[in-house]
Amino acid sequence: MSKLRLIFAFTLLPVAILGCSIQTPAQTPTPSSMQDQTQSAGHPALWVVKGPQSTVYLFGSVHLLPKDRQWRTPQLNAAVESSQTLWLEVTGADDPKIAQPILMELGIDAAHPLSSKLSKEQLAKLDTEAKTFNMSEALLEPMRPWFAALTLGVAPLLQSGADSNSGVESILTAEFKKRQRQVAGFETLSQQFHFFADLPPKTELDYLNLTIDDFAKGQAQFKQLVDAWFQGDQERLDSIVDRQWRIEHPEIYEVLIAKRNRYFAQRIEDLIKGEGTSFVAIGAGHYVGPDGVIALLAQDGFQVQKL
Repeated sequence: MSKLRLIFAFTLLPVAILGCSIQTPAQTPTPSSMQDQTQSAGHPALWVVKGPQSTVYLFGSVHLLPKDRQWRTPQLNAAVESSQTLWLEVTGADDPKIAQPILMELGIDAAHPLSSKLSKEQLAKLDTEAKTFNMSEALLEPMRPWFAALTLGVAPLLQSGADSNSGVESILTAEFKKRQRQVAGFETLSQQFHFFADLPPKTELDYLNLTIDDFAKGQAQFKQLVDAWFQGDQERLDSIVDRQWRIEHPEIYEVLIAKRNRYFAQRIEDLIKGEGTSFVAIGAGHYVGPDGVIALLAQDGFQVQKL
């Protein structure tokens, strides 16, 4: 899996929407009991920042997870239990009534079919990989390159057992709603899709070509990423998720990662300056590296404690 595709799959788009294009068993999300989830051998990173009248917990989410990953810890459960509001990157990603109109507007371009934008070699690779997951050429043909890349990129992860219903957002959202507590988003779904749709045409096509070229590595590298997150290894996460972007794709890194990190940090600072207890769960890749949210908060004088 290319670093380009990893960063998108891991930190940006709520991938539950993409499953509609891939043949996978239907599942229904159910909130797991805290008692069942505290026997975790792993320890994903959790931080806390305190203001004069506030407490803000920061947790890195993974949008897709294998069902057998027991990522809950007593500290995490206590933080969730004490929080009045859950803050995510975006809400409503699993609602077709919200997502599908945006996808049709920004992800479909029937007037310029995908086959007209690819070389014969890349088209042949794309066709071979799509057939592996029972995706027809007709399904991909009207898609813009960014949407085809995301669909193709998520396919092997879903087929290997990764599940959006087991992802951090799905589990936490169900728990907060069950307790009738607020769930809010920093961004809108339209904004998130626009990050892809507004890429320059060449960059958008490069993204698809990188996805096609590195397709065979997808499952193995996703496992490495989840393992690093599960162990709370921030240095390794940065190496897998962000570091190559900063070096090889600085202009895209600035738009899709660094700029958004600054926005998230500012919104989190507003929470710290406010009142009450909040639990922030955004993509784990947004916390790592010199441009990550943790570093930005520290630069602004906030004391971030790792629990």
